[in-house]
Amino acid sequence: MPRLYVLEVPENQGVLAIVDQDTGLAVDHVGPYVRISSAAPIVIDRRATGCRHAVWYSAVAGIEDSVITQHDKDALRVEDR
Repeated sequence: MPRLYVLEVPENQGVLAIVDQDTGLAVDHVGPYVRISSAAPIVIDRRATGCRHAVWYSAVAGIEDSVITQHDKDALRVEDR
């Protein structure tokens, strides 16, 4: 199960808003972080988040038992290790 952590700060609200809309993702809080989990790969479209590139590339706080297979100007994709 891929897991992604994003720090819950105003700069990352665009990412978190898109995550909240995806019914295939489970979201819970671990301290100041939002943990995003899924049975399938986690895919977040950058343009949908409205994030500028600097925020986009710094949004990932960590991953757990996962690997980032895409993190470019188009999307973030996190899959099982």
